Formats: sequence, structure tokens, C-alpha cells
Amino acid sequence: MALEIGIVGLPNVGKSTLFNAITKASVEAQNYPFCTIEPNVGIVPIPDPRLQVLSEISGTEKLIYATIKFVDIAGLVKGASKGEGLGNKFLTNIRETSAIAHIVRCFEDDNVVHVHGKTDPLDDIETINIELILCDLEMAQKALDSQLKKSKGANKEEQKKADVLQRCVAALEKSEPIRQIVFTEEEHEILKLYPFLTSKKVIYVANISENQMGKPNVHVEAVRDFAKKSGDESVVLCAKLESELAALDDSEKEDFLKEMGILESGLAQLSQACFRLLGLQTYLTTGVKETRAWTIRQGDKAPQAAGVIHTDFEKGFIRANIVSYADFVASNGLKVARDKGLVRQEGKDYVMRDGDIVEFLFNV
Repeated sequence: MALEIGIVGLPNVGKSTLFNAITKASVEAQNYPFCTIEPNVGIVPIPDPRLQVLSEISGTEKLIYATIKFVDIAGLVKGASKGEGLGNKFLTNIRETSAIAHIVRCFEDDNVVHVHGKTDPLDDIETINIELILCDLEMAQKALDSQLKKSKGANKEEQKKADVLQRCVAALEKSEPIRQIVFTEEEHEILKLYPFLTSKKVIYVANISENQMGKPNVHVEAVRDFAKKSGDESVVLCAKLESELAALDDSEKEDFLKEMGILESGLAQLSQACFRLLGLQTYLTTGVKETRAWTIRQGDKAPQAAGVIHTDFEKGFIRANIVSYADFVASNGLKVARDKGLVRQEGKDYVMRDGDIVEFLFNV
């Protein structure tokens, strides 16, 4: 399952700096608007210390982490939907993403120009959200006009699509994002046909300065409160610090975090927020050739989880041999865990749990 996050924000809020850090990519980050003029894409591993533990037990040759694909676009400005700045032409690059990471400036720095001349995260959030809403409104109105022509007959399925689009247009005209509309399960399936930006869940990323680490910050609290009221997620990180971390190897990184009194990197926090927001989890496979984390949805059953490896695994699913991560580690491997009766045989109705270590049996 591909987890893809679109990065949005005003110019000079730290978008490209953060992107550079978490992808270790050489994306230009300069102190002026619109330095990122093409969408930048980076695929990064999601930190998971369990893999290293399993690898040592299994004598694994290769570790394969679950990944997040980040898509960074040019900074948006007020009036982008009407062609201001670089306009909203880059928004099409994030229409297919799983969620949106909205980078919000929560630091004061006279040396880094703010496009509005002041640090006001709620005003910045509103600016971006309005541009996304206006962009969606244009798409929704065009889609509705087309759909109304198709639904003139007695086709109930086409009429249902028109009804969903009418509700979307009505909400957007009131400056409300589509994700705040309450839809039925059937309506949600219809909504998936249209890649609306405001239907996506959002993670607000409060970007602070290094000297604000661990200290109270009114800007951060404002972002947290806004996200909570909106039903979205929020994380706090320092993009500049993440850049410094990106240049270190794993052991140096660990020492640096301890020295700074930080438990986890910004990437770890962001990936966990993505998982919570999208209702995702991982299961694990381990052996001599590879130890790997696989991304699935919470509530997925064993055959669905098998299908993430290969569609044939789901089609020909027989059963899954499963042991919990804790039992596998305590037993120092699968053999002892099996001898202790800790390996369970689960069928098609088994609901997967985060950290399950699995061996699938299938017949094609």
C-alpha cells in the first residue's frame, strides 16, 4: 500500500527545508518565494526499531521498511486560485495523495521573509485552506454540470453521484472543506471518484526554531487547537534541526537526539501521525533473506493483508501462521515460539493486529 503525502504551505514556512531533511534530497531551499518551481518527490523509510531487532534474531540479509512518498509543491499565496504567484497549477500534483501535510510557520526570524510580513499561523492556515477550497469548488462545479446531464434520465446511480456533488458544491460555497461533510459509506465510495483536495485528511506541521525546542509557544498552541477542533492531526518539529539530523549516520543521530532531549525525529513523529490519521498499521515478515514491514489498514483481515504482498496470496489464501512481536522476541525466534505453542493458525476472518509476525499459506 502506497502512503503518499502532499506537502503544502505558504512560501518560506520551511516546506523545502523539511523536504530536504526527510528525504535527504537536494531540493533547493532559498530565502525567497517560489524557489521550488517543480514538484519534488521523495520516498523515505518509516522508522521502525522492531525491524532491527527481528533482523538480529533471524540473521537477515536485508531490511525493508514501510515507506512514505512525499510530494513537495511550490508555495501557495493568497489569490493562487486566480493566478497569483505561480497560481494553483501545482495542486494537480497532490490530488492523488493519501493526505496533506500543511507546514505552518511558528517561528520568528527577521532574516527569513514572511510573505504577509508577520508570523500568524491561523491566518496562514486560512489562506491555504481557502485556496484549496476555491480550487475544489471549480472542479466540483464542472463535475456537477457534467453529471446533471448524465442524470436526466431514470438512472439512480448517476443521480446519486449528482447528489454527492451538489452537497460538495454547497459546502465549498460556504468555505467548508469536503472532509467535514457527513457522508454514508455508499456516498464515500462515490466521493472517491473525484480527487478533491479538501476531502483529504490533514496533518498540520508546526515548524519552530531550534531555540524554541521544548519551550511554550503560543503559535504552536494555536495550531494544535485549530487541528483538534477540525478533527485533524498536528505535529511539532524544527525543519532546521531535521536538516542537521539528515547529515548524520544512525549512531550519531541517536546521540544527537539524546543530547537535545528529543525522543524521536520529526520524520518518526510525522509518519506516526500519518498512520493515526489514515487508520493504518503494519505487520511484519522475517527470515534469512529479508525482514520487512507491510502497511495495511486497521481492520483488514488476513487475506487482505496477504494481498499486499501479492494478489495471488489473497486469491489463494489458506491460512496465516501468526505470532506476536513480543512473543517472537521473547522466544528468540519462530522455532522456540512454535515449540511453546505461541504461533497461532488463523483463518480468513482473522483481523490483523499491529506488529503481527506472519507467514501466509496459499494455493494458486
